[in-house]
Amino acid sequence: MNAIDVDTVVDVILIGTLAAVWLAAGLLVDGLPTAGTASELRRRAVLLTVLVAIGATAFVAVPVITGLIPGVSSAPTAALLPAVPALIVLTATLRRLAWVRRGAGAFATAPLAPVPPALRAAAAHPLVAAPLQITGLAALVGIPIAARLVEVPSGGASTAAGVAITVVAVAVVAIGIRAGLRHSRFAPLVMAPLVMSSLRRRERTPAGVR
Repeated sequence: MNAIDVDTVVDVILIGTLAAVWLAAGLLVDGLPTAGTASELRRRAVLLTVLVAIGATAFVAVPVITGLIPGVSSAPTAALLPAVPALIVLTATLRRLAWVRRGAGAFATAPLAPVPPALRAAAAHPLVAAPLQITGLAALVGIPIAARLVEVPSGGASTAAGVAITVVAVAVVAIGIRAGLRHSRFAPLVMAPLVMSSLRRRERTPAGVR
């Protein structure tokens, strides 16, 4: 096995691991708002936080490991695409996950307590699910770059790269729309108790009393 083959194998392993971790986080976050109990919601939020930490470590490992191995590596280039949404995860998603985790932790003495509507809506917020899922998708697209099947930039491979970028862009829009629609389904549940309480107060108020 020559040096180029070794570099390619290492690159594919690095980006493949990166993609596996972020895809797992993207799949797990999809079930976050559907947790049956507060304790289950907290467990999922904790696991997601751990996966994000592992994913961030994988990003750091890419330049470190490729720097130790002689030869030209395409892994850093492949990691650039998922690095952008990963920054949103680290700056926005983690903060919201911490809020969900703390909110669910308040029900530690009642592990079978149902998830409050506000927590369920917070878990379904687009800034929780969309960045994680987009990062996993972008990392998956980075695998053919790491395997040198797609070169960026390259005159002969520019068409393939353009198609890949277009597909990712369409998928990003679809993920964003889906996350927004999903959140809009849970948001009214937060207002429903307030509306019902207001209606009950009006029913108990005597006629002519303001």
